Amino acid sequence: MCALVALAFLIPLGLSLRGEVREEALADAARRGALVTGALAVSTDPAAVRRAVEASGDDPATRPVVHGLDGDSSAGRASAGDLDRARVEQKSVLTEVPGGMLRLDPVVLDDEVAVVEVFVPESELSEGAGGTWLLLAGVALALVGAAVIVVDRVAARAVDSTRGLVRAALAVGDGDLGVRVEPSGPRELAEAGYAFNRMADRLVASRTDERELVADLSHRLRTPLTVLRLDAEGLDSDDTSVGSFTPAELDRRRTIRRIRQAIVTLEGEIDVLIKTTRKAVAHEAGPAECDVSEVVRDRMVFWAALAGDQNRPHRVSGAQLRIPAPVPRAELAAALDAVIGNVFRYTPQGTAFEVAVSRRDGYVAIRIDDAGPGIANPDRALRRGASDQGSTGLGLDIAKRVALQANGSVSIDRARLGGASVVMLLADPEATPRQVSRFGLVGRMAREAREQKSGGRRWPRQRPSGS
Repeated sequence: MCALVALAFLIPLGLSLRGEVREEALADAARRGALVTGALAVSTDPAAVRRAVEASGDDPATRPVVHGLDGDSSAGRASAGDLDRARVEQKSVLTEVPGGMLRLDPVVLDDEVAVVEVFVPESELSEGAGGTWLLLAGVALALVGAAVIVVDRVAARAVDSTRGLVRAALAVGDGDLGVRVEPSGPRELAEAGYAFNRMADRLVASRTDERELVADLSHRLRTPLTVLRLDAEGLDSDDTSVGSFTPAELDRRRTIRRIRQAIVTLEGEIDVLIKTTRKAVAHEAGPAECDVSEVVRDRMVFWAALAGDQNRPHRVSGAQLRIPAPVPRAELAAALDAVIGNVFRYTPQGTAFEVAVSRRDGYVAIRIDDAGPGIANPDRALRRGASDQGSTGLGLDIAKRVALQANGSVSIDRARLGGASVVMLLADPEATPRQVSRFGLVGRMAREAREQKSGGRRWPRQRPSGS
């Protein structure tokens, strides 16, 4: 295809160059003939005409020949018919003869018409044509070679783009939704690359929304499940090892035990489900920022319903204005649920609690207070896997992990209501950096950060807040 295009361009160019050479040779013949016709117009003296003929060229074979003068030998190449045509038409005539072309120029004398014949050899008509065709052939070969190289590069880019799309599609098929392609190659393949990236983004968003829905449903299940657990704890004892029981009483106690065990198992499964989905959502969504006030208001909608069933006075303060924090919304919601859930789990029904949000010293503080018995050993409660209440300590551990993710911390103190006060500190992304002081909250945070890096992880010991 490239060769045909090159030939289609070069053949007319070659013919044009050949025509220019031919025209130049004929123009030279016209100039030589003009020398003789000019001499004839001045004088028909044979000697003067002969001098003009000799002056027109060095090659005797191509010198002009004059027909029609007295004593002319008529040694030219023109036929009688061509000479008569020139005399009758009285204009220049071009005619082909063996070996070249003739130019016949008529000259009107007093009583007759003379004809000046100029012979143009074939060699002059095609002079340099061979070299021109060789040059054009070389140019054609160069164009074909360049076209082959360009086509090869274009094809290579198309192949590379296609292979990239295939690899990315296989990776998405294997579950790697983070793979993207760099759109390149021809326009159609580049558009396919952009479409693939858009599809992958939609898949990521769809799976994230799906996991958010699962986590939100899990949170909603936690509220009625907590009610069931509290109601189950209010039932009679399920101990069957001491005492003598009738078959009906024994069966009733065993049923109570199965209910309590099922609730505990279900709570564990929901905790694992929430933790797993939140972790996956945070991993896919990457670093994020959320509105602490909006998260607090949203979660308290769920916990307020359970608080009403248990006659728990509750209050939310400081959550009217937008307060940003450098933590994903799902993570903060899980931490709030964990801490507030501990209030419902380890304090009697009717115990009041309060959730407050504030900004101070470059940090966002989320405080959960209750009027319960408090926590006797804050250090132990903040240590994963240990609790004074016999639990796994997972709730406070979730809150601590989220706080550390936001360059903050978790502390336990005595609440204004009389019970425990759990404070989550999150770095304020809109706060102006302050110089670390030895005193106040910022200084305490700096010391705690140094202790954590050194491996000691020594939390400030608080006074026991138990009764």
